Amino acid sequence: MYLFYTILAALSSFFVLKWMKRRRFCTDVKRLDGKTVLITGGNSGVGKETAVALALRGARVIIACRDEDRARKAIREIKARSHNMNVIFMELDLANMRSIREFCKSYLQREKRLDILINNAGVPSILNWTDDNFSMCFGVNHLGHFLLTNLLLPRLKECAPSRVITLTCSSYKYQKLDFQDLNYNLFPFLTYCRSKLANIYFTQELAHIMEGKGVTAYAVHPGYVQSNWTCHYSFLYQMFMKVITFMFFIPCEAGAQTVVYCTVADEVTAHNGGYFSDCRPAKLKPFAKDAGVAKKLWEASERLVKLA
Repeated sequence: MYLFYTILAALSSFFVLKWMKRRRFCTDVKRLDGKTVLITGGNSGVGKETAVALALRGARVIIACRDEDRARKAIREIKARSHNMNVIFMELDLANMRSIREFCKSYLQREKRLDILINNAGVPSILNWTDDNFSMCFGVNHLGHFLLTNLLLPRLKECAPSRVITLTCSSYKYQKLDFQDLNYNLFPFLTYCRSKLANIYFTQELAHIMEGKGVTAYAVHPGYVQSNWTCHYSFLYQMFMKVITFMFFIPCEAGAQTVVYCTVADEVTAHNGGYFSDCRPAKLKPFAKDAGVAKKLWEASERLVKLA
């Protein structure tokens, strides 16, 4: 009898978890015909599913990433699933400031519109360095997108009302920023948490700076998704995490729902600079709502990427 109840409990837990994996849906049916969307890291995971969803709504979708072969393969899939042929690739390496500047110069020359910028690309908890000697997490997850967004702001303002959506993570709550060591690169998970907190402060200050200029900003926690982030780790760790992610993480399609929601829903504009999860505004820890820290990080980031 004990074995029976154990099996019943295990099966019940399994099906509850599977149900939870499918509970995130954007119900807004707004079309995006005539709009241009730029998605960093749109060749895999949540980024690719976001690209499919927005291409289905008629948007021109630009996939920005560094691996052209993977991008071309992803674009073929996106076109096949969305029946939208207006999906293109542009090369961008967020770990290299020169690449970002060259990308933005090329974009502003080639593309007349930018209605939605989705800062989706990111690296997990790894200890490594960018080409400009920033810690990989802080350099890619925050500084790379910070520079990219700032250099593309002229086009975003021209196409107002426009939106900037930056993906973050609820793990931001486990760390605070240390302005004596923003380039912190000691413990992988804590380094990642700081970069995700930086994404939230960046969104808040961007919303403040762009207030009244037609550009709004939103930070999105997509949930813990079954993406390919484990590719940076050993084979055994990847196998272990595949089991864990299958049981407890949500599919990438579900993870993309809140991103899509912040892209199309009219009601999100009432929460400019806000943090979203599960297709609705979510609460932040008090320390993550400090406008003074957000401003200080913005100014420090300007110096680091040589915008100031």
